[in-house]
Amino acid sequence: MTTPAKSTFFSGLQQNLDQLREQGLYKPERVLASRQGAEVMSEDGRMLINMCANNYLGLSGQEWVAQASIAATEKYGYGLSSVRFICGTQTVHKQLEQAISKFLGTEDTILYAAAFDANGGVFEPLFDENDAIISDALNHASIIDGIRLCKAARFRYAHNDMADLETQLLAAAGKRHKVIVTDGVFSMDGTIAQLDKICDLADKYGALVMIDECHASGFMGKTGRGTHEHHNVMGRIDIITGTLGKALGGAMGGFTSARKEVIDMLRQKSRPYLFSNTLAPSIAGASLAVLQKLSESTELRDRLHENTAFFRKEIERIGFTIKPGTHPVVPVMLFDAPVAQKFAARMYELGVLLSGFFYPVVPMGQARVRVQLSAAHSREQLETVLKAFEQAGRELGLLKN
Repeated sequence: MTTPAKSTFFSGLQQNLDQLREQGLYKPERVLASRQGAEVMSEDGRMLINMCANNYLGLSGQEWVAQASIAATEKYGYGLSSVRFICGTQTVHKQLEQAISKFLGTEDTILYAAAFDANGGVFEPLFDENDAIISDALNHASIIDGIRLCKAARFRYAHNDMADLETQLLAAAGKRHKVIVTDGVFSMDGTIAQLDKICDLADKYGALVMIDECHASGFMGKTGRGTHEHHNVMGRIDIITGTLGKALGGAMGGFTSARKEVIDMLRQKSRPYLFSNTLAPSIAGASLAVLQKLSESTELRDRLHENTAFFRKEIERIGFTIKPGTHPVVPVMLFDAPVAQKFAARMYELGVLLSGFFYPVVPMGQARVRVQLSAAHSREQLETVLKAFEQAGRELGLLKN
């Protein structure tokens, strides 16, 4: 039976959804009928060049990664039906935690079902009302939500602004412990945090440093260790969170890596860890294989950065405005939300898969399509994508020449 209260609830939701569609802000889901990769099949059977996956190293659809997952499933089973501290820890989980620690240069690591859980579960067990968290204004939503669960005082500094960070450190001077929290790489802009300067300020004011490496682990830095390697501050970062669901294989799963006492406390008190099922052994096994390959060669990392440099140069030559940088996240700025949606839809028709982003995901008036390069993209594919950009740009009146 539908009561009047229920009726207004559901009708209110529908009105809000209709309004999103009218404003051009409704986010459609593109359904794939193939593996993830540089080229994917849509549900209608068309082949599309994929420019919007976090598949930076091109590993998500690789057969050898799938076979490593199958091998782990055959050995360890489909799942544990348990949380870690009851009877949900297998040797493959401990091996993966050790491998991540070695890769990142830390003492210990704890696995989570998702990177969102890693950020959601890191603050509350470690900090309380006597402490202060100083967070970049554009940090990922999972960091923001994790901070909300903690009783520590909250300070926010303007994005990537070191002068304002110092101001906030001074404002937090009376607190027992202070931790500076930043994305290593900001996913919407491709901005790389100034970790060298952040670490210097942390040393000056006696603060800890935490970074989220979801868009960095595996390909940033000389050997792909991450943003801390890129800025030569390995050993100076106190807490690292990250994902197995982007460059490191592309399935799901997250982690926090730090000193042993930090990780041990998280094992005791981190709620997403204590009350979520163990990461599937298939993911753990495949992730182990990925880390082994990345430790042997920088070939994929090098190819990714070559593709990034080529695309960034050519998209500007065509006449589009992009956010400056060197990261494989390339925001092509269109500024208007409906235009971003129309552009993404036209690119889809032209055989290129990408998505429009707009408020509240990015600031008002900063709508864009976000291109993400992969080591799996061929030069021919990138040239095809650039031609589609030029065609769609001219059709929509976005290019002046």
